[in-house]
Amino acid sequence: MTTYTDRPWLALYEESQPADYDIEFANALDVFRAGVARDPDGDALEYFDGIIRRQELDELSDALAAGLLANGFSAGDRLAVYLQNVPQFVIAMVATWKAGGIMVSINPMSRQRELSYLLKDSGATVLVSLEALHDQVAREVLPDTDVRLVLTTSELEFQTRDDERLFAGVRRQRYEGTVDFLEFIEEHRGQVPPPVELAPDDVAFLTYTSGTTGVPKGAMNTHRNVVFTAQVYRDWVRAGRDGAIFGIAPLFHITGLIGHIAVSLLVPAPLILAYRFEPQVVLDALLEHRPAFTIGAITAFNALLGAPGFTRDHFSSFTSVYSGGAAISPTAEKAFLEATGMQVHNAYGLTETTSPMTVTPFGSPSPVDPTSGALSVGVPAPNTVVRIQDDDGKDLPLGEVGEIVADGPQVVAGYWGKPEETAANLPGGALKSGDVGFMSPEGWVFIVDRKKDMINASGYKVWPREVEDVLAEHPAVRESAVVGVPDEKRGETVKAYVSTKAGAEVTPEELIAHCKERMAAYKYPRQIELIDELPKTVTGKILRRELRDQPAG
Repeated sequence: MTTYTDRPWLALYEESQPADYDIEFANALDVFRAGVARDPDGDALEYFDGIIRRQELDELSDALAAGLLANGFSAGDRLAVYLQNVPQFVIAMVATWKAGGIMVSINPMSRQRELSYLLKDSGATVLVSLEALHDQVAREVLPDTDVRLVLTTSELEFQTRDDERLFAGVRRQRYEGTVDFLEFIEEHRGQVPPPVELAPDDVAFLTYTSGTTGVPKGAMNTHRNVVFTAQVYRDWVRAGRDGAIFGIAPLFHITGLIGHIAVSLLVPAPLILAYRFEPQVVLDALLEHRPAFTIGAITAFNALLGAPGFTRDHFSSFTSVYSGGAAISPTAEKAFLEATGMQVHNAYGLTETTSPMTVTPFGSPSPVDPTSGALSVGVPAPNTVVRIQDDDGKDLPLGEVGEIVADGPQVVAGYWGKPEETAANLPGGALKSGDVGFMSPEGWVFIVDRKKDMINASGYKVWPREVEDVLAEHPAVRESAVVGVPDEKRGETVKAYVSTKAGAEVTPEELIAHCKERMAAYKYPRQIELIDELPKTVTGKILRRELRDQPAG
């Protein structure tokens, strides 16, 4: 059995929690209200030079909720948020809960086809959108959806700096059939929505899977899921306990929703927002606001380390830095430590686990597996059972490689309107992650790779991540992605796409030789292609599928 219930690794965490890890609040709205009561005059949101206090956030969301209800919104209705990292995102989220509804978080990079699908699939009746996104994308698809109220807003609101690096050419504009977000709030200012009853198993928001393996599915993240994982961030990774939280991850993504917003409401702690990730803007914000915690993809951190003007002082205010969303190699971990003086910790989860299912306890460096060279993604979160299973769903012994399966209070209730997909991916309420890994006798979980990315070369299994970790050891390599490509003799062979560090010079032949010296003969890449940038999702995950689908050249 790989269920590790004794958890001796709890000794690694100096403030270990009791075995029965209680969920403190019935719903996420109660979390918000408790934070307002504890610190009404404290900063809730800091956006460049703008500040919204907790009491003001309460009043703004009250007015928005009252306005929604006055315009026909009712319990269980869906409000879609199509925004970057701006204060309006948090105002809309809290207001949706106050109106008894479900928020739908939409990637601001979504275009017409994607936005149309998400709005139709969720059945959203209200859309909160940036003006530019409405103009460029939304207004073409809205007539074919159930959306009956469109609130538009600008990234220029709540601050006066208008940084040209982000906002060059941005102008306010009103569009026919839309209502200004802040004018709508002002119209209902002073109104308070009637009390709402939100049960722990009611859906707090729908977060859509990336759709890299098919049609996006709306994960139903319940209030119980949200409250539980916010507590894990507070207690296990020290989020917000020493100061402000920096929102480096996109708020629409599950990492931003929980690791930024939800935990900032729970502690409570200020949440610093900077519109979207732009390395130079982020570096300036770190010096100005001096946050104590953040969690983001290792690719984002690498971009900061490589940005002009970066110094160790940019991270001197932090007490806790975590990475999720993309695997960290031991080389990347070491590079971050040398550059910042800070240990970057690992966490691992999916949309369907409402962020973390495994966590490296604060202050405990993740071990490296001596065989694969993989860095551990942590130990199971409190009240979470992690199993390693074979293709038939049977538990494998400790140390053996299989699919990672998780069961706990953070696992979603299912997919919105998709009972067949729910039954297939969440049998009995446990999530089949699609990731392949193993668990050590001490309870540490190691990810080998995505199940679908395994390469079969002449009958041998090759896991792309192991090859990528070896490539990361070469001083010229910035990032790499390894895929299987058709081969007449081997069936499949290993190909690597590599981007190099600024100023570095290396040939594909040199990189192949580097890997050949360090890996079994069937594993090292036979083909390497140098490219400027690897394709990624907005959260920093490398899109291997796009590379696999490229024509042979």
